Amino acid sequence: MYTLLTTLLALSTTTIYDIKQPSSYDEIYAEAIFTCENRDYVNVNTDIIHRLIAIEKKHNVPPSLRGMLLAAACYESGYSSKAEGDHKFSKKKKAKAVGMFQMWKWWEKFYKIDRRDPYQSANAWLKHIKRQLKSVRRECKFKSKKRLWRAAWVKAMRAPKRKGNRCHEKVKHYRVLKKWRKNIIDARKMREKC
Repeated sequence: MYTLLTTLLALSTTTIYDIKQPSSYDEIYAEAIFTCENRDYVNVNTDIIHRLIAIEKKHNVPPSLRGMLLAAACYESGYSSKAEGDHKFSKKKKAKAVGMFQMWKWWEKFYKIDRRDPYQSANAWLKHIKRQLKSVRRECKFKSKKRLWRAAWVKAMRAPKRKGNRCHEKVKHYRVLKKWRKNIIDARKMREKC
């Protein structure tokens, strides 16, 4: 109920939303702030959320996937650039994945970024997904921009498959985005009743 109310508050009183219309960035922002389960409630920096939204806009993410960058950052680290993970893959139990998007060392070499810098890593993360679009278009033969981007998202985040492709798979970040979308639709329905 709390998330529903916060999303309702994020909706402008003058804007009328159709339930099927893609989520607005105001709605995504409210969900990212109030419903990220991994988030440190005391130390969340709302400026980071705003800047991640600006980066996502710059990369022309399809409207139906608005918030994909925030969903990934929420799922991976709760928006913390100090997060460390994937210790199990290291013989010395040292963190392999670092930063807001839990990137491995190869990201630094390939994209020439600092993995702990949330803005550099966000840009690299979206560039990596966009790099996959051409091969996904060829492999999956999707016409829909949403399905192409979703398949590229999976291909960018998962290891290559030995046989076949990942055209019909979904990344775990997508579950977060779908949950946010459901909350937004519920808030719109409630607002309609008022």
